[in-house]
Amino acid sequence: MKDIKLQRTQSVLKELIPEALASLNDVALQNLTVIEVICKRGRYDADIYLDKAHFDLNEQNQIIKKLKKVSNHLEFHCASAEGWFKSPKFHFKFDDQLEKQNQMEELFKQVEKELNKSKNG
Repeated sequence: MKDIKLQRTQSVLKELIPEALASLNDVALQNLTVIEVICKRGRYDADIYLDKAHFDLNEQNQIIKKLKKVSNHLEFHCASAEGWFKSPKFHFKFDDQLEKQNQMEELFKQVEKELNKSKNG
């Protein structure tokens, strides 16, 4: 039963956070894409993973600073939208899983090339 509640909370937050971001006056924050939400510690904390495709490291750091400043507003938005007494504490991070997958695919391609060379040569 706990897993279902946890998954529901994560799913709801994945929908509500972009909505809350869109309500802000900052264009950089309005256009962020939420990739995943993972709740921890009995839904007291939530790691919010964002798409970093269009941002360099400096821009990512600036965005994280801005998100820390507005996180209370975002948490309040989500809590009031769902009728919760309290929202999880948000921790924003840029997701690097896609980047890691691409690196792994490149490594596999290199290994395949080397195997093909040794078979043919």
